[in-house]
Amino acid sequence: SIASILSRSSRFLNLLLREERTLLERLQLTGGISAFCAGGSGIRIFTRSYAAADMCLEGSLLAGIIGGYISGLLTGVLCSIPAVLHGEYLAMPLYAAVGVLGGLLRDLAADPEDVWRISPFFDLSLYRLLRYPQERTRSLFQIAGLATILVAELMRYTLLHLFGGQYIFTLYDPGRGWANAAVFITTAFTVSIPIKIWGSARNERLLENKERMLVQARLNALSSQINPHFLFNTLNTVSSLIRTDPEKARLVVYRLSSILRRLLRKTDNFAPLRQELSFIEDYLSIEMARFGDKLRFVKQIDERTLDCQVPAMLLQPLIENSIKHGLSPKVDGGTITLESYFERRTEGLRLLLCVADDGIGIEDERLSSILEHPGIGVSNVNERLKVLFGASYRLSITSQKGEGTRTMIEIPA
Repeated sequence: SIASILSRSSRFLNLLLREERTLLERLQLTGGISAFCAGGSGIRIFTRSYAAADMCLEGSLLAGIIGGYISGLLTGVLCSIPAVLHGEYLAMPLYAAVGVLGGLLRDLAADPEDVWRISPFFDLSLYRLLRYPQERTRSLFQIAGLATILVAELMRYTLLHLFGGQYIFTLYDPGRGWANAAVFITTAFTVSIPIKIWGSARNERLLENKERMLVQARLNALSSQINPHFLFNTLNTVSSLIRTDPEKARLVVYRLSSILRRLLRKTDNFAPLRQELSFIEDYLSIEMARFGDKLRFVKQIDERTLDCQVPAMLLQPLIENSIKHGLSPKVDGGTITLESYFERRTEGLRLLLCVADDGIGIEDERLSSILEHPGIGVSNVNERLKVLFGASYRLSITSQKGEGTRTMIEIPA
């Protein structure tokens, strides 16, 4: 129960994630464990109601295994203070020694991750020791971990007999004989169960961190797909203009440099809609230089939406698709319309973005699979939205052959 309570502390869990800790972090780890152990010792001594609340020996050993010598030694000293004040003078040297013993065990681990595999069940370790020679080191360490716990309890049992039950607290009953073996078994579980609980919580946090890093890498990869795609299309535009209209080519290069400068400065996955619209205007000024009056652009923007955060480079691929696949094949060109507005839904306020064109449209066969089709453009946008928003977004495409295409995006405002 105590291990579960401690694992709910984000600060304590962050300490468990680190293999190398500063002195301050070791002190914090010590404080978290020793506070509960000293409290249990106080319950045993001053209330005399629940002797098994005293887990100072187990806590000291656990602190040594998890945090090393310093944490184990300090935990042993701090949690023994109530016992020493009660006249149990062997408590401090015993618990301190046990804490150092835990640190020694930690140093034996060939891989720091092996510490989290210590278990009271040694049968599987014995099987692996015989069956898998390549895992012999790990199996031996797991057996050594269980042996260390039993040695720590044996130290307390020895002090009990050497000093006739004085100056040290134990749960042994001299008249019980072999029944006292239950104390050794209990100590093994009291040390190993927190290791399993913290190891599990630690693995969950590590998986969350790795998943976050994976999502970030995935977003970076998707963004890097878009930018070269746009760049190469723009360079083709410049190439087609440089001989026929040098002045217009110069203007396109100037616009391109402005766009590239913004892309190089861009590091976030989100940007205000206002910035995205400015980017779109620069992009369309390049395309209009090529198409002339054949390409027209209409904005229907709700002023209240301009400060909303939207995924960077979200609209440009959609507009590029409209130009390339919708309007270019038409002899007389066409119009692209961009809309933004709010709608109140049961799940909250939603931002709707719409890119529409009056181009040649998309065939029904291709439309049905366009979001699953791998490549650059609308499928890329859909993938980015899925990574960023999970199930809280909608992307729909409607099209009529010969009449145009309408792409609607709905995201949380």
